[in-house]
Amino acid sequence: MSNFHCRSAFISDVHLGTPDCKASYLLDFLRKLRCEKLYLVGDIIDMEALTRRHWWHADHSAVLAEIMAIARRGVDVTYIPGNHDCPLRGMAGQTFGGVKIRLDAIHEGADGRRYHVSHGDEFDPEQVGRSWMMHLGEAMHRFICWSNRRLYGMRRRLELPYVPLSIIIKSHIGKALAYIRAYEDRVASDAAQRGFDGHICGHIHYGQVREIDGVLYLNDGDWVEHCTALTEDHTGAMELIHWSEQPTALGRASRELLLPSPTAALALAPLAARRRKLTELRPAA
Repeated sequence: MSNFHCRSAFISDVHLGTPDCKASYLLDFLRKLRCEKLYLVGDIIDMEALTRRHWWHADHSAVLAEIMAIARRGVDVTYIPGNHDCPLRGMAGQTFGGVKIRLDAIHEGADGRRYHVSHGDEFDPEQVGRSWMMHLGEAMHRFICWSNRRLYGMRRRLELPYVPLSIIIKSHIGKALAYIRAYEDRVASDAAQRGFDGHICGHIHYGQVREIDGVLYLNDGDWVEHCTALTEDHTGAMELIHWSEQPTALGRASRELLLPSPTAALALAPLAARRRKLTELRPAA
């Protein structure tokens, strides 16, 4: 595929330093990416996991090197640490290798819309955080991630498209979806109260383009399960894209039209086989 051109790109929840990270797909995306602004929206390096187990792949180093190379090319790179790389929050306000470290950011789109950008863990307090994982059970979640890795490895050897097994399972568990919807509502409500047109975050590993009471909720997903990024074109339209063997658009929001990301778009495989229907398009608010 040729270079991918956009005005801005948002990625989060890469979790470098864990076996679940799909670093090869992200590396391919970053090497083809041509943009003016790049936002790293938290949990890029999983420092929490690294304190428990030292695991690192050469592709993970290559991802960091590519990010630094992007910054050296003059791209405005902002790193907003998340809960898994929270030690970096102590460096907020500093610049490292051309990468600005901030606690959050305000992004103004090409169409004038203003977005609050943060990792999103501030909307997931301890008493309600990761409740869907509590219902699944930590052991079950580890098993799902392990199975996802094995399936990914097998399909790659067979040269078959990527299948997000963990997302398929999560999308068929009612309590998990209820938690996700409640989270999205809290984020959108906060954006509305602050006077923003939308909020861009990650954290819950569930990419989404959704309008909630006139506010755009935009989640850039992750590079553990979804392999997704949020991009802005030069008209200000926001698009959620899946990036693997066959990059696929999953949702789009411009001032004129809104194509939300249905649950099925994130759960059915292969993602690239999905085709949009004109009936899915509707005027944006």
